[in-house]
Amino acid sequence: MIVLGVFLKRRAIINEGFVQTASRLVFNPGLPALLFVSCATADLEQLADTRLTVAMLVSTLMVFICSSLAAPWHIKNPQERGVFVQGAFRGNLVILGLAFCANAFGEKGVALASLPVALTVIIYNVLSVYTLNASLNPDAAGSWWKTCKDVLRNPLIVATMAGFAVNISGMPLPVFLLDTARYLGNMVLPLALICIGGALDLRQMRRLDGQALMASFWKLVLTPLIAIATAMAVGVKGDAMTVLFLLAASPTATVSFVMVQAMGGNARMAANIIVQTTLFSLLTVTLGLWLIQWFHLA
Repeated sequence: MIVLGVFLKRRAIINEGFVQTASRLVFNPGLPALLFVSCATADLEQLADTRLTVAMLVSTLMVFICSSLAAPWHIKNPQERGVFVQGAFRGNLVILGLAFCANAFGEKGVALASLPVALTVIIYNVLSVYTLNASLNPDAAGSWWKTCKDVLRNPLIVATMAGFAVNISGMPLPVFLLDTARYLGNMVLPLALICIGGALDLRQMRRLDGQALMASFWKLVLTPLIAIATAMAVGVKGDAMTVLFLLAASPTATVSFVMVQAMGGNARMAANIIVQTTLFSLLTVTLGLWLIQWFHLA
């Protein structure tokens, strides 16, 4: 679907205006509807194991700490270290992570991933503001307050929590509402992948640099390895192990570029990391799934 998006953009079947409009449709109301229905209709007895969420949060913090410690070795300019760290730990969970899980396990995969994704998105925002502030030194107080407000108003988090609340309460949902939300859910992930392909600037690949490549290595190789090790330590097994890998192995989030650009950082480096991890993840995710099966980890 990503390659299709690249092709359609090259043939001028879709353009920047389409990508921007479709992206807004994806993020609101598409993804909130998908997460709400998945959480509202999930079998909570099968999702009661909190070890998946714990493993996701702990591994995210571990990657953040380790990449922060390693950043001075890879990045000479102190102002660019926050860009490196964010590229190393912040995955595109909402689009590609959920798409991976949906393709692997259907609605069950989305339901398994919903709570870890919602909580990890909060952690992502807090850690991103911290690391970029630490390297770029803007007015930290305003950024922290804006982050808190954005978290409380994030439609993905609101939809996830509302879905679980409806599930726990046992409140019946109208059939037309469920059908509409499912239609949106079936549309939103393929459309999101096409938008990613349409938004990719493959010319960035002509300017490969060691800093972006090292951040990509952290995101696509070291981050999944740390996540799998953490999952094994806390006893994650079966489908949950594969879901954790798919989330951890997702490429760097596109929103990281927006944050770096808004805060006056090295936006070109951030863009390079996003393009490289998005393209290389097609190989690393496939290889990782094969290794999980080979070693009988799931």
